[in-house]
Amino acid sequence: MAAEIKKEEDHNKMGTKDIFPLLMGMSLPMMLSMLVQSLYNIVDSIYVSRLGTQALTAVSLAYPLQNIVVSVAVGIGVGISSVLSISLGEKNQQRANQAATMGILLTGIHCILFVIAGILITKPFLSLFTQEEAVFAQACDYTYIVLCVSFGALLQVAMEKIYQGVGAMKTTMFLLGAGCIINIILDPILIFGMFGFPEMGVKGAAVATVIGQISAFLLYIIVYLKKNPGVVIHPKYIRFDRKLIKQIYAVGIPSSLMMTMPSILVGGLNGILAGMSEVYVAVLGIYFKLQTFIYMPANGIVQGMRPIIGYNYGAGKIKRVKTTIRYSLFAAAVLMLIGTILSLGFPKMILGMFQADAELLSAGTLALRLISLGFLVSSVGIIACGVFEAVGKGIQSLIISLLRQLVIILPLGFALSGFIGAAGIWISFPAAELLAAVVACILMKKLDGGTYFPFRKGE
Repeated sequence: MAAEIKKEEDHNKMGTKDIFPLLMGMSLPMMLSMLVQSLYNIVDSIYVSRLGTQALTAVSLAYPLQNIVVSVAVGIGVGISSVLSISLGEKNQQRANQAATMGILLTGIHCILFVIAGILITKPFLSLFTQEEAVFAQACDYTYIVLCVSFGALLQVAMEKIYQGVGAMKTTMFLLGAGCIINIILDPILIFGMFGFPEMGVKGAAVATVIGQISAFLLYIIVYLKKNPGVVIHPKYIRFDRKLIKQIYAVGIPSSLMMTMPSILVGGLNGILAGMSEVYVAVLGIYFKLQTFIYMPANGIVQGMRPIIGYNYGAGKIKRVKTTIRYSLFAAAVLMLIGTILSLGFPKMILGMFQADAELLSAGTLALRLISLGFLVSSVGIIACGVFEAVGKGIQSLIISLLRQLVIILPLGFALSGFIGAAGIWISFPAAELLAAVVACILMKKLDGGTYFPFRKGE
């Protein structure tokens, strides 16, 4: 009985607690966990780079396929979380349990598909990008492991999103951080052969990665068995419910596609910039590393916001949904304003971290200042995407993301670059954010007749 009361209290906090402290309490843990994950990616690259340029190239070649695994995992996870939080807001515990259980089952199916894909696709895909035998062999070694043993990543993210759906952000922070730390510790041990372990090179980096992911998933299982988070994952909830599955994928598929867009954008822009100068390609690469840290806090706000909006949307609490959107916009705008001020005022100091020479410093300063003009207005698109995901409207979220990250930047950048060179590429970034913000506002006004539009006068 006490456990049931505690569960009800945990759920009710999303429907009763003051919005701003609730939002901050759920967002800050996600910011910290994303920071740990970003640091891991940097550390991982540093260790692999010590094996030589060929090893680093081999791992880089595997990145697109590895990114697909992450995209599918996060996409299906966001879909599960959306259905879960809405169901809890509707007080439909049965459907929440079914969403969590079916989400895990669907993720298990994805695990099998990635094993098949790893076996069939790895060599044909990698052979498209290198003819060097040493690089190809190392890339295959790494890719076979991270694809065929990707069940840890997929199941870990599914559990992470289930816990986020019920508002257990601190749990996800600790367990995601634990998986990353395990990975960081194992990297040098397995790559270089320490403490009696064989020297595995690139294979060691892959093994460390999957062990970290599997460890995080197993920790979720232990935590779940010790204390139920508020939903039950059990075979008795497995049933073919077409509406439920469609609802999960209606958010999951667009979310997965959104995560693949930066890779497509970088590839397209590199093709344009390479025709001008390799310096501009380097500038673009530096910017995308920097933007991880610029946008990471705002993405933490989105992850904290989603379950609050989903729960209150399901409960029909219009005012709480609108208040959450307003506070989220305000918080994201403050964060992006800080990024704008730093980029406009101190671009040379920022670029100096990358050992930029005079030419790179000059080109990078202009790029950073022009691109940063879109940071503040991007808050609207970022938050709107999260809102639509939270209420199960994945297509609207995808439309905004396509405008922000692909369909405007590439053609507009290409057209403008013919007149003003690389500056045309950089200007296309804020232009895309501005247009995406306008479209986001239009779509928000159409959501349930404008009921949840945060800028409505008199409310």
